[in-house]
Amino acid sequence: MDMGVFIPIGNNGWLISKSAPQYMPTFELNKTVVQKAEAHGLEFAPATLKVRVFGGETEFWDHNLESFTLMAGLAAVTERIKLIASTAILTLPPAMVARMASTISDIAPGRVGVNIVTGWAKTEYDQQGLWPGDEYFGYRYKYGTEYVQVMKELWENGSSDFDGEHFKMTDCKLSPAPKGKVEIVAAGQSPTGMKFAADHADYNFILGAGVNTPTACEPACSALVEAVKESGRDVGAYVLFMVIADETDEAAMAKWQSYKDGVDADALAWMADQGSKDTAADASSTAKTINLPDGALNFNMGTLVGSYESVAKMLDEVATIEGVKGIMMVFDDFIEGIDAFGEKIQPLMTSRDKTRIAA
Repeated sequence: MDMGVFIPIGNNGWLISKSAPQYMPTFELNKTVVQKAEAHGLEFAPATLKVRVFGGETEFWDHNLESFTLMAGLAAVTERIKLIASTAILTLPPAMVARMASTISDIAPGRVGVNIVTGWAKTEYDQQGLWPGDEYFGYRYKYGTEYVQVMKELWENGSSDFDGEHFKMTDCKLSPAPKGKVEIVAAGQSPTGMKFAADHADYNFILGAGVNTPTACEPACSALVEAVKESGRDVGAYVLFMVIADETDEAAMAKWQSYKDGVDADALAWMADQGSKDTAADASSTAKTINLPDGALNFNMGTLVGSYESVAKMLDEVATIEGVKGIMMVFDDFIEGIDAFGEKIQPLMTSRDKTRIAA
């Protein structure tokens, strides 16, 4: 099973809490995290993309780096790990993203992926004059489908005359071609999102669920498996979990409780307001899922809290779920967390290929 780290491209990582570690996103921080991940044998590192968010007392994610330029820098200081940059498809034309990915592949051949962000937070795009109207909620995956088709044509053929509803290319050129395959990643949780992933992606990010319930994501993984059966393509799930580990279960749970006690209510209120605007989303969509009130302080992602041994066992449980090809982790403290995983958790896991890690 592959393991990855969702790097901290925004301030304070993934905890919307006043009592969580507070830090700014920097190239040096992300370089340290991704180099440590590579040294510990992790296979991939995605970076998200947000351009206006949250606020609150912690100014959560008000400070963000840009995904592709960050990944270009990280490509030059790594050797093996796969780097997955995110494109907010309303902000960047597909021909330019295809060229950007091709450029990074020259730095890191065969190690580049593109995560397709269809977009659900209207305010992010409205501020730039890029929001096409609330009807976009209903057709965003059709828009995303054409977007990916344009990129794939350019990567595979060096040119595109794509003529769609949303994109029209006229002898559009791309050269040089990427060095190695550029993999496509999606993150849809709804049936429409799953179908998009099954038809066009190589992996789909799946949200874990609950606290210390590692197999609670099984229904979402099963939905992807069924969608893949219809498409006939090889598409696997990368499941997202926050890892909060310590020497004992009690010490780890005390940290988790502290983060919950310090939740930034104003930042959560902004997120809930944005999620409510997506009138086309069903209850399983990303926008609705991450806003559920009980665990919104870390986007309602699956959270594994416990001793190093307990976390290793729970990660191994995730690996038994059909359709899972990898787990991507975030940490309360990324520097300490990635080392703790590599040195204290990973050696206890049965689902990791120790020979591959040592290499």
